[in-house]
Amino acid sequence: MKKTYKFTIAYDGSRYFGWEHQPDRDTIQGKLESVLERMTGTFTDVIGAGRTDAGVHARAMTAHAVFETDMSCEEIRDYFNRYLPDDIAVRDVVVASDRFHARYKAVGKTYQYTCFDGPVKPVFDRKYVTVLKESPNVEAMQQAASILEGEHDFRSFCGNPRMKKSTVRVVDTIEITKKSGYIRFRVHGTGFLQNMVRIIVGTLLEVGYGRLKPEDMEAILEAKDRKVAGPTAPPEGLMLMKVDY
Repeated sequence: MKKTYKFTIAYDGSRYFGWEHQPDRDTIQGKLESVLERMTGTFTDVIGAGRTDAGVHARAMTAHAVFETDMSCEEIRDYFNRYLPDDIAVRDVVVASDRFHARYKAVGKTYQYTCFDGPVKPVFDRKYVTVLKESPNVEAMQQAASILEGEHDFRSFCGNPRMKKSTVRVVDTIEITKKSGYIRFRVHGTGFLQNMVRIIVGTLLEVGYGRLKPEDMEAILEAKDRKVAGPTAPPEGLMLMKVDY
């Protein structure tokens, strides 16, 4: 009998073209579906909680798949990890309810974006941080971030210019901390638009550099125009930390 299995997956997205499978390109979803087909003998969709961009990482992406197997959850996990490449790992497998859906049942996500502005380049973290050329004002960025918190139309922070659905989202918190040269932006919300976290970070960095003022966030939100927000921060600094259900 087929069951719905819930997966928790960690991956280094450096060499992948994002989560969603694409023809002739390596993707996280594609790798998982390939191993699952090998295990069951039948192609099965692996549905993720979201679609991380090319180069973005995850500590705990949630996904689900519906299939039939005699293996235990631990055996399924071990099978995946035996055949997946070294930069993708299935951390956990559990049987979920038949109504569980990794994407539609998600009620929140936490992302962390990491920058570095210390005096010595971070050799061992280089694939997971964005190295800044100048040092931003963290207090100014915190002031700007507080304006972006709450329910707003984030069309100015959407990387898809053809987006026809609602661009209203709720961002509960944006925490910005600095320690030992690392600046971390921790963002929690109910859901995110394409490139939204990276555009938020890129815009906040412009505030940190003095090229925008904290109060400019209100006008940027009201404009509903991607051109008025800051640049899209590079993908390597972004990590999906957790999905809430």
